[in-house]
Amino acid sequence: MPLLYTIGYYTVGTAMRRGWAPKVEGLENVPPTGGAVVAGNHLSVADELLLGSVIPRHIAFWAKAEYFTGTGLKGWFSRSVMTGIGAIKVERAGGRAALSAFDAGIPVLKAGDIVAIYPEGTRSPDGRLYRGRTGVARLALAAGVPIIPVGFIGTEKLQPIGHRVPRFERGTATVKFGKPIEVTGRDSDSSSLRAITDEVMSAIQELTGQEYVPRYAPMLRVNTPQAE
Repeated sequence: MPLLYTIGYYTVGTAMRRGWAPKVEGLENVPPTGGAVVAGNHLSVADELLLGSVIPRHIAFWAKAEYFTGTGLKGWFSRSVMTGIGAIKVERAGGRAALSAFDAGIPVLKAGDIVAIYPEGTRSPDGRLYRGRTGVARLALAAGVPIIPVGFIGTEKLQPIGHRVPRFERGTATVKFGKPIEVTGRDSDSSSLRAITDEVMSAIQELTGQEYVPRYAPMLRVNTPQAE
């Protein structure tokens, strides 16, 4: 792990695990080494904090480009933190800029790290599970790594949409990891990308029990690049 991420895991991560006391199931499905895409539903900003606290490996999260380009003391601090935790820069303009973020994630995965992604592309506005965007399949195929489905339950109670500060409610959240979905050898045409993505979303739904909505969620904000 990068040094700053390691410090955060043993300090902030420990506080999260003890304060929230999340139920964790299927952690053995996360490989101890090697690249993997962890793909989950998205209910709250707390999802990322919780995921980073329960997986004892470095996770490369996506971060908007502004965090890497600020000026002055605040900009220096932001750049230092993002670099120190091994974040992947995301251009939020869409199009080719967004796709370049996927390109940046490929060597990270090939180097043996985990990359976290939310196929819905935004937080669920109503707790239901929405149609996944095919970027998750595209990324896993390009890097030649498996996809680990993860289901978050109850995290919207820890940090509801619009709340900047998490609530420390013990035993409220559950994180479930499903069995790896292997993509090696599968085609990368549009129909195959859609089939893999639907398989991932089905696995997530099985973990969470959420109602599935066969359309894209309305965009609250862009969390990760999701090329269709």
